[in-house]
Amino acid sequence: MASQSLQPHFLLLPLMCPGHLIPMVDMGRLLARNGVRITIVTTPLNANKFKTIIDRDAESGIPIQVLQLRFPCAEAGLPEGCENIEDLPRQLSRNFMHAASMLQQPVEQFMEETQPRPSCIISDRHLPWTASVAQKFRIPRLGFDGTSCFAAMCSHSIDTSKIHEKVCNDSEPFFVPGLPDRIEFTKAQLPTNFNPGSVFLKEKNEQMAAAETTTLGLVINSFEELEWEYVEEYRKRKGHKIWCIGPLSLCNKADLDKAQRGNRATCDESQFLRWLDSWPTNSAIYACLGTLNCLVATQLMELALGLEASNRPFIWVIREGYDTNEFEKWISKEGFEERTKGRGLLIRGWAPQVLLLSHPAIGGFLTHCGWNSVIEGVCAGVPMITWPLLAEQFFNEKHVVQLLKIGERIGAEIVIKWGDEDKYGVMVKREEITKAINLVMCGGEEGEERRKRARELQEMAKKALEEEGSSYLNIIKLIKDVQQVSSKDTET
Repeated sequence: MASQSLQPHFLLLPLMCPGHLIPMVDMGRLLARNGVRITIVTTPLNANKFKTIIDRDAESGIPIQVLQLRFPCAEAGLPEGCENIEDLPRQLSRNFMHAASMLQQPVEQFMEETQPRPSCIISDRHLPWTASVAQKFRIPRLGFDGTSCFAAMCSHSIDTSKIHEKVCNDSEPFFVPGLPDRIEFTKAQLPTNFNPGSVFLKEKNEQMAAAETTTLGLVINSFEELEWEYVEEYRKRKGHKIWCIGPLSLCNKADLDKAQRGNRATCDESQFLRWLDSWPTNSAIYACLGTLNCLVATQLMELALGLEASNRPFIWVIREGYDTNEFEKWISKEGFEERTKGRGLLIRGWAPQVLLLSHPAIGGFLTHCGWNSVIEGVCAGVPMITWPLLAEQFFNEKHVVQLLKIGERIGAEIVIKWGDEDKYGVMVKREEITKAINLVMCGGEEGEERRKRARELQEMAKKALEEEGSSYLNIIKLIKDVQQVSSKDTET
């Protein structure tokens, strides 16, 4: 480990949203194990989600700490305690991002007072104000977006070509120009930043783009063997340094770390594991559509009936909050849990996904195709049933199904705009859900080939973070690149 005087000190600023916060905590832990002093900046309620793991690392001598800053809820017009996007009333998105920007002053105060002063900022791209902090203290800023090089290339190529503006309607397919593969989308499948619809979103996109011009490079939660053509192409197109240092979730080796990663589970994880222990290898479905999904009750009912009709054991994580009261009434009235008792297990709230996916009984992952879930599914060697809902998830679905060939589409065709969920209703029928499940879970030549490919990718993922693996070497390179830039700034 480097001496205290020479030891680099990285300040990590994650967006307070599960899909962004959790991988950046994993990133901090990986970097700290390689001799970097790490300070993760967040708020008290968010710190509680991973405090136990960080404390355990620190007690073992790993140089990592958390800087807890008060989140200015009242000043930004937010309900007290609304410190994470998963708890955010949809109409208050602008308020939340304003509150996040108000953390700039206390962050700068920390920079002034702490020794050794941070030599680098790794910031979520959705916090563009961190570029000003980096410039003020003359240190490099690295961006993190929590997605893949393939998805980033799709976004970049669509944005620069404006191909989506040339189609006649939202359902007309078009090919993305300039990619190594023939990749087809419709306008209805694109992230909302291509159809921003509000002044706030347009301003936010412009601020992120401006901040990126001052960024040294991007840290990617992927590994080069998974998408090497797109890693190289993205480097060429952006002119940035790109460090693929994932899969970040693999920093959690012990079951205890896997169980305590993220929010606290709604019940004892040993209960889930005992249930899984009762099923044969590759026989059960794990279904989870992410922490931000807001499917209406009628769509949740279709999913329930599709899982039931598959006649396979399933463990289903149901997000609490949005429209779930109506769904819970239906469950009770229809006797759904009673009918599927023994074969189905419902988890309300949070579940330790990495721990559950790694259980040998799980043979298929029904996922919303958030990048964290995709890469965690790859690490578990599990084929996927893909149901993209929002953001860049249709890009990720294409990656899983067409390029990696380890998934089957469920049939979703439209991005759900966050906050407008009520307008969509049922978009995927129970029959489509059951069909996709059966295609993934059944044997046959195609199914066996898909499962074999998933296992091969699992092995590649593990090797990437082992000594001399591609991601391991990229972590070392990232640290050296930052040290070189920091020493030049010090000299001038």
